[in-house]
Amino acid sequence: MTSTAPHGSWVSPVTAELAAAGMTAGQIAAPSYVGVCGDEVWWVEPRPEEDGRLALMRGRSGGAVDMLLPAPWNVRGRVIEYGGRAWAADVDGQGALAVFVNFADQRLYAYRADLPGAVPQPLTPVSPVGGGLRWAEPEIDLGRAEVRCVLEEFTGDGPGDVRRVIAAVPLDGSAAEDRSAVRELTDDRHRFLSGARFSPDGSRAVWSVWDHPHMPWDAAALRIADVGEDGSLHRVRTLLGGPGDPVAQAEWAADGSLLVACERTGWWNLYRVDPETGAAQALHPAEEEFAGAQRLGLRWFAPLPDGRVAVLHGVGAQRLGVLDPGRGELADVPGDRSEWLPHLAVSGTRIFGVAAGPRTSYEVVEVDTATMTARAVGQGRRARTDPDYFPEPVVRAFKGPAGREVHAHLYAPRNPVAAGPDGELPPYVIWAHGGPGLRAPLALNLEIAYFTSRGIGVADVNYGGTPGYGRAYHERLREEWGVVDVEDCAAVARALIDEGLTSAGRIAIRGGSAGGFTAAESLATTDVYACATLLYPVLDLSLLASRQTHDFESHYLESLVGPYAQVPERYRDRSPAAHPERIKVPFLLLQGTDDVICPPDQSEEFLKGMAGRSIPHAHCLFEGEGHGFRRRETMVAALEAELSLYGQVFGFTPHGVPLLRLEE
Repeated sequence: MTSTAPHGSWVSPVTAELAAAGMTAGQIAAPSYVGVCGDEVWWVEPRPEEDGRLALMRGRSGGAVDMLLPAPWNVRGRVIEYGGRAWAADVDGQGALAVFVNFADQRLYAYRADLPGAVPQPLTPVSPVGGGLRWAEPEIDLGRAEVRCVLEEFTGDGPGDVRRVIAAVPLDGSAAEDRSAVRELTDDRHRFLSGARFSPDGSRAVWSVWDHPHMPWDAAALRIADVGEDGSLHRVRTLLGGPGDPVAQAEWAADGSLLVACERTGWWNLYRVDPETGAAQALHPAEEEFAGAQRLGLRWFAPLPDGRVAVLHGVGAQRLGVLDPGRGELADVPGDRSEWLPHLAVSGTRIFGVAAGPRTSYEVVEVDTATMTARAVGQGRRARTDPDYFPEPVVRAFKGPAGREVHAHLYAPRNPVAAGPDGELPPYVIWAHGGPGLRAPLALNLEIAYFTSRGIGVADVNYGGTPGYGRAYHERLREEWGVVDVEDCAAVARALIDEGLTSAGRIAIRGGSAGGFTAAESLATTDVYACATLLYPVLDLSLLASRQTHDFESHYLESLVGPYAQVPERYRDRSPAAHPERIKVPFLLLQGTDDVICPPDQSEEFLKGMAGRSIPHAHCLFEGEGHGFRRRETMVAALEAELSLYGQVFGFTPHGVPLLRLEE
């Protein structure tokens, strides 16, 4: 039987605790960095109930799934602050050997997973300088008894006092207290590097490099070198790529050929590249994306032993397919998994990845390429809730200013036993994702379900600048951050009103990180929204331009806003913290004390500017949280505070939620 109650007050089994269990660091919780060890599949998996640690998991050939390392071991690196793949494994005469980065001290450890009673042994030292020694993308070389990885080494106390190289760490532990035992394979002439891949015969290596002021998706070049008998690199040169022609990923096929994802046509497509000349031949030209915005350790394609290639591809959401370059055929894996993450691995005829659907959470999936059938590895971490409480996404393209397309996913309120009063339109919340280098996925998001099952609609906007829709769409944000993203979100909000899905005065906006900036700037420059939720937001562009952030993004604003020395007034004009008088509606500000990407100082200065202005607001500061919340109790408190804000603004009483105190 259906009961009638104001939108927002509906009773729902999708609790804040359940929603928090499905989230980590501001994103949908998902397994990641999938790899193969012998005939097993391994991955890392978030544990929000354990202070957000990342657990190393193994899926055995018989179907059993084990956690390899108990708490407090946390398999997570901090290279470029976002980390990346932090583990590798291989099999020798003693069974499985794992190498991983432990978050607490950022040291590399070796662990004999099949040895009873074994404990992790350190391979690298702790540095007392600045942020210390950090490691990413380990690859085990049993022949040379070492592990190759990206080394990030701080040389001082500032975020920019850092160098990065590809290094080799001995597996015998001799470098555990001796930094000099770590062998550097490249010089540090490039500010950033990633994706080192050694050819099957060990004779060549490739890796990606880029430098300030560029980001990797704008300018990554592919370097190649010959490998000497001692493992050193010789005849180092740039093979292809660079500013305007970036490389996202490179892999050696089993036959020794080189496959590369480039964006030279305006879409990320795959190419076979001559390792001597750099000449590139397109494998499957198409106006869709076969790669995306690269960070450390992402993998959109993986060569199969028979010459075919496992690929992720699509416009917006990416699906898994198998490409036969010889025949020019691309066959998709059937099923209702609408979104695959760039964490592919292969073993023989099997593909492993991470996928989700509108009603299923992300899980590790195995695909048999002989039959093109897929199965989940283990039971996953599926939500134990009636899926009738989950929203049904509707993929839309709205019209923005000048007729440009704006992509979004609409989620209408949905509850099988509740309905709103006759004549009452539901409130909607515009979600601005935490890009610009990210995209709202087409996958079950329990945070969205938390609101829609209570009678609040959500429009998840992939505003201009979002990857996945071609270079032209991605580059809309060039020097227009704070303009195009704000306009696109407002266009969707106004369309919701025009289509009769909601009414004026019943729309909020929320966003985290860069999306928090979009939300705050939307309050400052439009009159569309009744309130906003700002999660660890960017609020002062001038502070970021003065390098008061981490090294990876310290020059990012030069492309998003413009060179600071040339347009300083643009930075001030687009900074919400510089214009508190423009904000005239209530807001909730959520911030972690340990955020090094959007430091809490920005939030504090912003709040000082709001003091005495009689604008209702609340500030929740969470001790020990960084950029993106990882602890379950933090995420629960944040969700309940957000719902309470909407209740006070839109005039409903949320069921079972503490009242958020708004100050003026």
